[in-house]
Amino acid sequence: MGKKTSSMKRKKTVISIVSHVILTILSAIWVSPLVALIITSLRKERTSDRTYLWPKDGFTLNNYRDLFIDTDPLNYPQWIANTFIVAVFTCLISTFMVLSVAYTMSRLRFKMRKSFMNVALILGMFPGFMSMIAIYLMFSIFELNGTLTGLVVAYSAGAGAGFFVAKGFFDTIPKSIDEAACIDGASKWTVFTKISLPLSKPIIVYQVFTSFMAAWTDFILVAILQGDNVGKYTVAKGLYTMLERDYINLYFTRFCAGSVLISIPLIILFIAMQKCYTEGVAGAVKG
Repeated sequence: MGKKTSSMKRKKTVISIVSHVILTILSAIWVSPLVALIITSLRKERTSDRTYLWPKDGFTLNNYRDLFIDTDPLNYPQWIANTFIVAVFTCLISTFMVLSVAYTMSRLRFKMRKSFMNVALILGMFPGFMSMIAIYLMFSIFELNGTLTGLVVAYSAGAGAGFFVAKGFFDTIPKSIDEAACIDGASKWTVFTKISLPLSKPIIVYQVFTSFMAAWTDFILVAILQGDNVGKYTVAKGLYTMLERDYINLYFTRFCAGSVLISIPLIILFIAMQKCYTEGVAGAVKG
C-alpha cells in the first residue's frame, strides 16, 4: 500500500512539473509580442526596417510625448476622444438592449419565442463582416457614413441578438421572487429594474466590459464607414494609418507607443471588474 501511494505521489509530481513547464513556455510565447511592442515603443530609431529588437541608440519616452504634441496630420488625441465617445455610448445602449431582451426571453412566455431564439442563434453563427456592405449602403442613404453617430448605431443596433449569455444568468434567478413581487402589485418593468437588475451585477459588468471592448478595439467597421475622414477615425483605424507607406518610417515607433497606451484602459477595466466578470460567465454557464 505504501509503495502504491508513493508511486501515485511521484506520478502527480511529474505531471505537475510537466504542466508547469508547458504553461511557462506558452506564457513566454504569449507575452513575447507584448514585450517586443513595449521595447519598440521606447526605441529612439523611428524607422521600421530594423532587424534587431534591443535598441542600439538607447531608450526614450519621446514617442509617447510626440503622440500628443505632434498632431498634424495624424491626431492621436482626437482618435482617443472619438473612440471613448463611441465606446461609452455603445456600451450604454448595447448593455440596456441585451439585458432587456435577455430578461424578456428568460421570464416571459409568448408566441414565436422559441422561433425568435432559434433565428437569433442562427444569425449569430454568421460573421459580422458579411453585413458590412449592407450597412454601408443603408448609412449612405441616411448620411451616417463618416460620423461617430453612425458607428454607435452600427455597433448597438444588433446588440439585442446576443442575449444568450445574459439569459443564462437570468435563468439562475428564482422566478418565485418575480412572482412574489407581482402579487404585491409590481409591474414587469418594476420587477426588472428594482429586483432583477440589482441581483444581476455580475452579468451587467460582463456585458459592460464586452460592449466597451468591442467598440474600443474594432477596426473593420470603422475602416468601411469612416472612409478617408481622418478626423472621425477611432484609434484602431488611426493606428493602422500610421503603417501606411507615407507615414511608416516616421510613425512606426509612435504606432507601437499608441498601441501600448490604448491597451491600458482595457487592462485597468478588466482588473477592476475581474471578479464580477468571472461570476457573470460562471452564472451564465450554470444557467
